[in-house]
Amino acid sequence: MKPTTATSRAKSLGTLALLGGGECKDARNTLDETLLASSGSNDVLVIPTAAAYEHPDRAVERATAWLAGTSARVSGLPVLNRRDAESDANVCAARDARLIYISDGSPLHLRSVLKGSALWEALVAAYHDGAVLAASGAGATVVCDPMVDPRGGAYTVGLGIVSNLAVFPYHGTTAAHLLERSIELLPTGAVLAGIDEQTALVRSSSGEWRAVGDGAVTLYSELRDPQRYRSEVVPTLAS
Repeated sequence: MKPTTATSRAKSLGTLALLGGGECKDARNTLDETLLASSGSNDVLVIPTAAAYEHPDRAVERATAWLAGTSARVSGLPVLNRRDAESDANVCAARDARLIYISDGSPLHLRSVLKGSALWEALVAAYHDGAVLAASGAGATVVCDPMVDPRGGAYTVGLGIVSNLAVFPYHGTTAAHLLERSIELLPTGAVLAGIDEQTALVRSSSGEWRAVGDGAVTLYSELRDPQRYRSEVVPTLAS
């Protein structure tokens, strides 16, 4: 079964970028320019919710430093808890954003704050109105469904912007036994995308999936052997 958008709305007009993490620690690659170009805007809205207990301000600072030298103007949206996710001001800012970056951190905290919230509805609405939605590391695991549970590599419920697609970030650097467990427990019909650091699995507004960045995207499913893609179209995920 191929991953599908898990919403009854019209087909997305935006771009979805699922990042494997680590993109802010070394020199920039082509990924940031690709996302900026896709958004049609210079404004980047960083949502540091997943880093709420790990200096969320630093997530915004890292993104700002990472994009220094580009035309990007970075701002942070202070959503750290459920109350913040229901704030009218935060919801309006998210709905109007053209490039949204959900930072890495705790996937379980991120899910608890966003699931069923007004902010998540605004993010999905922006995405369906043409915005770029980029989610890194923990963020990438949460926005899809099923979601890899960080407590042992099994699966739990994600936010479902794409269904039948699970994300395993930091692919190749995480402990092998966790990846093996996620492969073994992969639900029937789902695809597991192992995404390397400084790499993203990007779905364009046309529905085409592509591996972008310095590393590779590896797909695991019950139907075939693992498939590895580097800076190329990922045909098995075509809409």
